Amino acid sequence: MREPSEDMLAEARRYLADLVAFEGTQFTAPESIVEHKAEEPTVDTLEAFRRQICECTRCRLGATRQNFVFGSGDPAAGIMFIGEAPGAEEDRAGQPFVGKAGQLLTKIIEAMGLSRDEVYICNILKCRPPNNRDPQPDEIEQCEPYLKRQIEIVQPRVICTLGRFAAQTLLRSHEPMGRLRDQDHHYEGIPLVATYHPAALLRNSQWKRPTWEDMKRVRKLYDGVDL
Repeated sequence: MREPSEDMLAEARRYLADLVAFEGTQFTAPESIVEHKAEEPTVDTLEAFRRQICECTRCRLGATRQNFVFGSGDPAAGIMFIGEAPGAEEDRAGQPFVGKAGQLLTKIIEAMGLSRDEVYICNILKCRPPNNRDPQPDEIEQCEPYLKRQIEIVQPRVICTLGRFAAQTLLRSHEPMGRLRDQDHHYEGIPLVATYHPAALLRNSQWKRPTWEDMKRVRKLYDGVDL
């Protein structure tokens, strides 16, 4: 048998040395195929935002509520309805507009050719004021940033405020409801229609016809029809 030459032995020693070195090396995949860790959830979605703020105690209402009433509906809705605050039934259910006023709002939405699942519904305040009293200025001040972020996330084509508190808050106005609803408004570039709260319609039926006229304007803006 032929004896290996010095060159062959040297080549074998180099190969063994390279093999040992390779076994101690961790393979790194090219950047293009490295599996990146999923990013932490942000508040770019309504659900993430709800989880972030649902334990809020920024004002006195956090101590008396049963449930934090965030909002409901399509998170990418073209129409956003905004009321003033949850009532007793909403506080129990944790959902907006589920009482008699909410049932009337549902009928109005359906008369517009839509369903509640196709719109987004929320309130200025996320917690019920005791005895359904009016929202206080400091409560609105603490809660308004939450509403502003909801609007930014949903990005509706048109906003419909229900009642004077919602309209006056978004429009920075002290005008009465009767004057606000007769004007063209925008909030951060979004067309805004101010109309009566459904609860007011239950107390005063003469406001139903003007409210329906307002809702027809909302529908036209949603459809992209020039008014």
